[in-house]
Amino acid sequence: MRLLVVAATLWALASPAFAQDDQKIDRMVADAHQVFEEGAIDWKDEPILPKGAKSALVVGDPSKAGVFIAYLKFPAEYVIPAQTHPFTEVVTVLKGKVANGFGEKLDRENGQMLDVGSSFMLPADHPHYLWNEEESVALLIATGPWDISYIDPKDDPRREPR
Repeated sequence: MRLLVVAATLWALASPAFAQDDQKIDRMVADAHQVFEEGAIDWKDEPILPKGAKSALVVGDPSKAGVFIAYLKFPAEYVIPAQTHPFTEVVTVLKGKVANGFGEKLDRENGQMLDVGSSFMLPADHPHYLWNEEESVALLIATGPWDISYIDPKDDPRREPR
């Protein structure tokens, strides 16, 4: 009988009615149908990444809690130095090739070059870096508030010039 009471208590505590507020899921919301074609995308400079990267928001708000999706465009011979993010990300290569590697320093010998259609997942707080050889476009799916912590603070384009 005692085992049955313990099991019932555990089941009740695990039910959605007892879920914590921090486990609430923020849903993606769209106000209208929208089509994105590469030639018509309104690219903006992406200040959180090294100079040359462009972004275009598809849905959501990277500055707020919740899922967002954005296009990222990188010029040829582009590098994002080693960095971490507070939440998991999924990156899908849409144009060109994008390489990624794990660790606290760019190491092209230990990274992996991915073709169009390939995706990679980056765990939260896991040091990684990216690079390419040709102009590339990727689709980023992540959770906000989005941020980057560069392993070497000198790599952060948001830092004050000295």
